[in-house]
Amino acid sequence: MSLTHPAPPRADHARHPEHPDLVEQLDQHVREAVRRAGVDPQRDAAVVRRIAESVVRDHDQRSLTGQVAALHDPSALVGELVARVAGFGPLQPFLDDPSVEEIWINDPTRVFIARNGRHELTNLMLTTAQVDELVERMLKSSGRRIDVSTPFVDAMLPEGHRLHVVLQGISRGFSAVNIRKFVLKAARLSDLVELGSLSPRAATFLEASIRAGLNVIVAGGTQAGKTTMLNCLAGAIPGGERVISAEEVFELRFHHPDWVPLQTRQAGLEGTGAVRLRELVKESLRMRPSRLVVGEVRAEECLDLLLALNAGLPGMCTIHANSAREALVKMCTLPLLAGENISARFVVPTVASSVDLVVHLGVDEHGVRRVNEVVGVPGRVENDVIETEPVFRRSGGELRRVGGMPPRLDLFERAGIDVHAILAGPVREGR
Repeated sequence: MSLTHPAPPRADHARHPEHPDLVEQLDQHVREAVRRAGVDPQRDAAVVRRIAESVVRDHDQRSLTGQVAALHDPSALVGELVARVAGFGPLQPFLDDPSVEEIWINDPTRVFIARNGRHELTNLMLTTAQVDELVERMLKSSGRRIDVSTPFVDAMLPEGHRLHVVLQGISRGFSAVNIRKFVLKAARLSDLVELGSLSPRAATFLEASIRAGLNVIVAGGTQAGKTTMLNCLAGAIPGGERVISAEEVFELRFHHPDWVPLQTRQAGLEGTGAVRLRELVKESLRMRPSRLVVGEVRAEECLDLLLALNAGLPGMCTIHANSAREALVKMCTLPLLAGENISARFVVPTVASSVDLVVHLGVDEHGVRRVNEVVGVPGRVENDVIETEPVFRRSGGELRRVGGMPPRLDLFERAGIDVHAILAGPVREGR
């Protein structure tokens, strides 16, 4: 693996008081030591840190004799050297900052971050060469590629962050880079209650619905918290079931004793070998699943998911939509992309009979992600419109219980769950 690295950006100079030439000199010492040790810096960051600490400590000791310049902040310098060699250089502080949710580069001089749902323009100033080198390093760690024939790429970074790159030529002037960080703030529905995204009664109801085996669609806009919600719902799946998940890029993180995660694959250099999400959904049905989880449906794979749900296999997925109603409309539209022989006369009643609940999320004016509504789908269709029964709806800043009931009450009874008591019980509302 190449250990070459471009000159550090101007923002790094301001952040670290050491002279740029000194930082560059120690950077080279660390890289030489890493080469001699035969260490892969992307995989063995802990070893790189020990080497950096040793290099900085040796320099600090020699500075006592006046042979070399003294260091102002040795610990900060160690972090900088590790970021340069084992991390992702000037972006590493943002990747390490738990409050930063997303990082994107519109051009080398305009690097943005999202923090608490708000956009911020950073003072980081890069060069085109630095951006290209960072993208190359990130893709090398993921095993995916980008070139003229494949100008878009989705990849997963070592810490679970999702990388998306649009190559220059498709993006005007510069390559557009987006890193969506994997920040695990919630692993259970009860965690969402603590975060203020969900009311206690709605959380109890959703957990009971998953245990009973209802089919759930999680809908919302970009960065509304759909994947987090899907993770929390999947965390409620009983341990005795076998779970198969299919995603474009591995993003789901939930604890289950019998879970096989699958992800798509890009075509190789010969233009062959691509594995699409639709194929993963089909293959998952051959793996004896008790539950199917699809990270996000965007195209014709929606048909295969519907067919699986309609055949009695419980499942869940996410979908981009502005409301629960629009999510159902989109679920009826996407299967039509599978071929001309697929008609709305088949799809609409299939969606009505296959989907049981729609959970819609949104982001409020303060950047807080919240559940806006939980809607039941009783399975009835009137004039090609799927009927719904709202179970919970956000009103006056709170997610309140409304009059609708979930479908398939027999599944709750079979699981020994009194859903009427959950929905009518004395659980304190709020959030």
